[in-house]
Amino acid sequence: MSGEQGDIEAMHEKKVIVPQGTTIHQEKPFVYILSSKYRTECCDFCFKKSNDLAKCSSCKYVYYCGKICQRQGWGIHKQECKNLKKTLPRILPDAARLLYRLYKTLDNGGDTFRSYYTEKKYRVWRDLISHYPEIKRDKKRMEHLTSLYGVLYEFCDGEMLPNIAELTGFYGRMCVNSFNICNQELQSLGTGIYLGASIIDHSCQPNAVAVFEGTTIFIRTLETLPCLDWSKVRISYIDVLASTEERKNELKETYYFMCDCPKCLGPENMSEMYGAACQNRNCDNYIDVSEKICKKCDNVLSEDFVEHFRNIMEFSSMHLDSMRNTTLDLDVCRVCLRKQEGVLYKYNLKHIKMLDLAFESSIDLEAFDIAAEYGLKLIECYHMYYPTVHPLTGLLHLKLCKLLLYQDKTKEGIVHLRKASDILKITHGNSSILYKTEVLPLIQQCRSMLKGINGFK
Repeated sequence: MSGEQGDIEAMHEKKVIVPQGTTIHQEKPFVYILSSKYRTECCDFCFKKSNDLAKCSSCKYVYYCGKICQRQGWGIHKQECKNLKKTLPRILPDAARLLYRLYKTLDNGGDTFRSYYTEKKYRVWRDLISHYPEIKRDKKRMEHLTSLYGVLYEFCDGEMLPNIAELTGFYGRMCVNSFNICNQELQSLGTGIYLGASIIDHSCQPNAVAVFEGTTIFIRTLETLPCLDWSKVRISYIDVLASTEERKNELKETYYFMCDCPKCLGPENMSEMYGAACQNRNCDNYIDVSEKICKKCDNVLSEDFVEHFRNIMEFSSMHLDSMRNTTLDLDVCRVCLRKQEGVLYKYNLKHIKMLDLAFESSIDLEAFDIAAEYGLKLIECYHMYYPTVHPLTGLLHLKLCKLLLYQDKTKEGIVHLRKASDILKITHGNSSILYKTEVLPLIQQCRSMLKGINGFK
């Protein structure tokens, strides 16, 4: 047992306080796959991004960063290698590949594998709930499973597959218990099942967060806990940048439960989250279009404006949906933002999500001046909706620091670097790859640019 793991056990056994920013669990995946989207960019075993990847000499489908990863990955890859070779140039759907790897792992004794989350307590595959009745009633998922079964039948080329009832149980556990494996900047690279971490329940107001280094998951505390009680540790399964109704619908459709956290049970200002901007130029308030009057300045919206507002909301929704699973388009984002200006309230969720896409797409296109402009607007919105300590907020402050330094705005960049450092030390840890390779070099750079800087530890 490592020293850190020993400290975790002591916290659990002795009921001692768990400080904010503590790693309370870390685990390798039971089964995982790299998204096919990144198969030529990242190592199939460790997920490291590299420009010097080598193909598997047999299937020429998967790529590795070196011989060590290729040897370590062979244990699971050998089960699929010959079949992947036959399918090229077609790309096997990610869900089908994960389901196949899961089946093969279980068929080779994986059902007895124990994943410990304390010294004595562990989870095995059968501890995961299959949600079999819910899956059978879920038309969309049953259609997906039927499609996957057809793909796997062809992929296996005569190899014996589990019967449909057993495969439904595998599929249900896979859907409900999978984690998106993200890089340090929370970009999803693949999918994995972590048996130990699956003990942790959801809250839209979490006290812990899941971050990754390679394929290893780390559960870290976002706030100080009175003791390590696993029944009270909560992470968020979804992005909380949404209304209560939207979060509840997503949780019910994806995980088959309704959240009863304080955030979901408490009051919510829908007028602010989906409101219009007040048309009085001297007023910065929002207006509920169903009421048509500003509660701050008594300005009344015209019928024409209300109709225009609804058209812009619909227009924004259409483009947000179209860009969800496709390449971001900065020009489309800018058109939407121009139409939203002066119509949607600055904290309207449709506006924030479009602003977020515009920020990311401008960085992708290296339009850094535009990105800084969007990012400064976005950070205010993040602090409005996300908890004080949240990895996305910390990462946005870090990106803003880099953008402002690029513009030679050193002092402004340092402000965001301090905030990024304070948050990321908690969410990722100061020994994480992100902190050591991104935050610390920036601190050193800023110290050399502005002698006498204080505030970094």
